[in-house]
Amino acid sequence: MNIKLIAVWALLPYTLWLAFEYDYHFIDGANLLIHEAGHLLFNFFGNHILMVAGGTILQLSLPVIFSLHLYFRNEKYEAAVCSLWFGESLMYTAVYLGDAQAQKLPLWGGGSHDWTFLLSRVNLLGYCGEIADILHAFAVLVVFASLFQMFKFANPPTRTALKTAEQIYQEEHEYDL
Repeated sequence: MNIKLIAVWALLPYTLWLAFEYDYHFIDGANLLIHEAGHLLFNFFGNHILMVAGGTILQLSLPVIFSLHLYFRNEKYEAAVCSLWFGESLMYTAVYLGDAQAQKLPLWGGGSHDWTFLLSRVNLLGYCGEIADILHAFAVLVVFASLFQMFKFANPPTRTALKTAEQIYQEEHEYDL
């Protein structure tokens, strides 16, 4: 039984839901905690813009950092899972960004809306919906590419049973210099 392959098939409906019917859900609670921690972390730099953007920066960079770490440890399936998390986090960000003008979403702890502040600074507040749609479309690509990678790494190619003498020699002497 290939547990990784079962997980891929189990995540397919979730991925479709993310792409076409995304709504705030349990994983976003973890994303929110990471987001808020980013504000605290980037506050130490003493720059207000960086502190406001720091929530999203940490929220999006943490899954990428985990994914890269796992990828370079040759744990590619697990890296793809973290990439799926990154795509989901992008969707969460798209919803938050898209609300910048209307400001209907409840904010944790009150305060001001990060994306209202950031988009106003660059005169793009009126385009928050379009920017959010583009971000969501990119996130859809990320989650489907991640799911495909998970499928690919859950089914590693089978190795041939017979090796040539030259292949065996090269493997045995790979580290000899």
